[in-house]
Amino acid sequence: MARRRYPDCVARWGRPRIRPLDELLTLPTRSPLADELSRALAAATRMHMLKSDLVRVPVRVTATTSEAGAYRYRRANPIDIRVSNRSGHAATGFLHELAHFVDHQVHYDRRSRVWASAIHPAFAQWRATVAQLAPRPFPGGSHRKRYFESAQEVWARCYAQTVLLRSGDPLLLAQLGELQRRDEPHVWPSHAFDAVALQVELVFERLALTQLELPLAA
Repeated sequence: MARRRYPDCVARWGRPRIRPLDELLTLPTRSPLADELSRALAAATRMHMLKSDLVRVPVRVTATTSEAGAYRYRRANPIDIRVSNRSGHAATGFLHELAHFVDHQVHYDRRSRVWASAIHPAFAQWRATVAQLAPRPFPGGSHRKRYFESAQEVWARCYAQTVLLRSGDPLLLAQLGELQRRDEPHVWPSHAFDAVALQVELVFERLALTQLELPLAA
């Protein structure tokens, strides 16, 4: 029996440079989720950029029911971002995985395999702020609880909620509102999250990756 071939990582080219997020990803164009994913990526692109030498990372739509999405990588290199068309909230799932991609690409320690959210100084105030949040009620045992309370997972949830919150997009705001009304454990109530959203934005300011709209000269 032939061995299953591991997917190729995304290639790198040239020197790392600061680029808009939408220059780093290739979204599916024929999927029914294309518009929703495009709106989510546009919202994230308005919030920040990323320093990278990557060729475009593919975003693939799947029909899996076991997870809303996945970020696949090998060591320091991305393979793809996957989004399930069965979750009912594709934008949120996509932004969660996009957060993992950003976290991984901002910093990856080859020895410890730790990502930026856990150790990078630019995330320190965010880590201190989220530590004050009340824990969300994830079902399952202690292993599952430790997983959802890891820096990587908390960052991904915070990032996704911040992008939705700051998007100004009716579809994305409605998706966030629905998740909050259902008291989904992946999001926090609005009154508890304002300080965290600010710290997510400040992470990118500290990294000098804030997406600014500069006034045009007359």
